Amino acid sequence: MAMNASVRRALPAVFVALSLAAGAAHAQNAAIVNGKAIPKAKLDEFVAALTQQGRPDTPELRNAVRDELIAREIFSQEAEKKGLARNPEVQRQLEQTRQDILIRAVIRDHLKNNPVTDAEVKAEYDKLTKGAGGGDKEYRARHILVESEAEAKAIIDQLKKGGKFEELAKKSKDPGSADKGGDLDWNGPETFVKPFSEAMVKLDKGQFTDMPIKTDFGWHVIRLDDVREPAPPPMEQVSPQIKQELERRRVQTLQTDLKAKARVQ
Repeated sequence: MAMNASVRRALPAVFVALSLAAGAAHAQNAAIVNGKAIPKAKLDEFVAALTQQGRPDTPELRNAVRDELIAREIFSQEAEKKGLARNPEVQRQLEQTRQDILIRAVIRDHLKNNPVTDAEVKAEYDKLTKGAGGGDKEYRARHILVESEAEAKAIIDQLKKGGKFEELAKKSKDPGSADKGGDLDWNGPETFVKPFSEAMVKLDKGQFTDMPIKTDFGWHVIRLDDVREPAPPPMEQVSPQIKQELERRRVQTLQTDLKAKARVQ
C-alpha cells in the first residue's frame, strides 16, 4: 500500500520529537531498570549525603552511586517478582521501618515548630553552673621528691628555718616540677596517688607537711599554695549537649501529652 507523500514528509519530524522526548526523560532519570525509572534527584540526594561526609562530588562518585542504585532496584524488583514483599516477616520489618520514619518525622516537626532557643540554653547553663564549680575542689601544690625519709626530713628542717621551697625543690628527683620550684599546677585530688592527696587536702594555704609523705615514687615534702572551686566549662563547649537535653525533654513532654489524649484499652 503506497504511503501518502504528506505522511512521508511528516515522519522525520515525528522521529525527532520522539527522540527529544526520550532524551528529556533520560535527562530526568539516573537510569531506567526494566522500565522503572530511578530519578536523577535520588542520585543527587545520595551524592549530597556523601559530600557532607567529606567526599568530593566527582564523576567517579556519581557513577559508583548510580551503580549502587541500579543494584538496589534490581534486587527490589527480584524480591517483588518472587512475592517476598508478602512474606510476614518482611512485612513486619517494613512496618517497623515505616513507624520509625514517621516517629522521626513527628519529632522533627515538633522541634521545628517548638525550637530550643539560645536564651533557654543560656538559662539552663546558668542553672547548672550556679553556686557550684562542678565537683571537687582544685589544689595548687608544690612538692619535693627525694629517695629517702632522712633527705625529706632534712628539707623540712631547712624549711622550718626559713629556707625557700622553690630553691630546695631543685633537689627534687621529679624532672617535671624540679625546674618550676616544685609547682604541680592546678589539679583535683584524684590526680595524685592516695597518700599524697590525703596529705595535701589536710594542709592550709601556705602550709607544708611537717612529716615526709611516702608513696611508691619516694618521699615527698608537700606545700599547698592555693585552693579553688573548679571553673565550669565555657558555655560554647557544652551548649550542644544542653540543647540536646532540652530537645529530649521537649520530646518527652510531647510523648506524655499524646499519651494522655490517646484512647488506650
